[in-house]
Amino acid sequence: MTPIRHLASKGICCAAALASVFLLLLALPASAHRVEKRFTVDSRPVVIVRNSHGRIDVKSWKRMEVLVVGTHGSEKCEVVTEQAGNRIEARTRLNGQNLSPAEMEANFEITVPEESELQVHNDSGVIIVERVYGDMTFDTIAADVRLQEVYGFLVVKMTGGSLFCTKCAGRLEASSISGDIQLFQPQLDFARVQSTSGNILFDGELRRGTYSLKNYNGIIEVRFSPDDSFDLKASTVLGSIENQAQLQSDPHGSGSTRRQIPRASTASNSFIGTFKEGHARVELSTYSGKIRIRPRVQ
Repeated sequence: MTPIRHLASKGICCAAALASVFLLLLALPASAHRVEKRFTVDSRPVVIVRNSHGRIDVKSWKRMEVLVVGTHGSEKCEVVTEQAGNRIEARTRLNGQNLSPAEMEANFEITVPEESELQVHNDSGVIIVERVYGDMTFDTIAADVRLQEVYGFLVVKMTGGSLFCTKCAGRLEASSISGDIQLFQPQLDFARVQSTSGNILFDGELRRGTYSLKNYNGIIEVRFSPDDSFDLKASTVLGSIENQAQLQSDPHGSGSTRRQIPRASTASNSFIGTFKEGHARVELSTYSGKIRIRPRVQ
């Protein structure tokens, strides 16, 4: 190949490569708008987050500072932050009506002091909170709530979302219309859980505390271990009960011989019994769903 042809060929290859890169850049979505704000706070700040659609991640650090990072891709959505003393608020503001989910979407990454109070509202998407210690309220329509190693008075209100709570401690009040509620390794002193048509799972120690689990239709499952100790009351109107715990009918004994309830009772509408000393109080109730009391898999 002559030098001239070689150079021409090389030039054509370079032009083709540049054209490919240009077309690739055109195909990429516009870069998201990013807002980053830092707020100095005193101990136990109150952090409020209001979002229409997207993901909210909250985690903790040891600094007395709140870091808010918000991203959104649409010009019709913007992230607004403000501080009033020890109160921090981050929210989305929508410009326009009848917006699509993509136009409303905003994602938050928020870092707070370990001891902080949270108030979070998210219409749809997901809320994730890890290792934050303080009272918290969550209000969602179609967003899931995932909590891990949190402590405080926890209030969760959902319409269609589900709650996944791992190693949650303190007190919990949770309700959902159609979502599931699952508690793994809970360290709660008190739990009141209700779901109209969702399933409820309690998989953790039953050695102390008071736990009330109720739904209209769905499965309520409680998993126990040989080391647990609880009083149990289970009832259903049209559903069924499966009990695999070796319960005693005389809860705390009055000197009389204790009569054991059959180990498996699947056709009973209700029963009351005690497992070991009966330290924890467990109440399970459903209208037409299923109640299961099963051994925990070790």
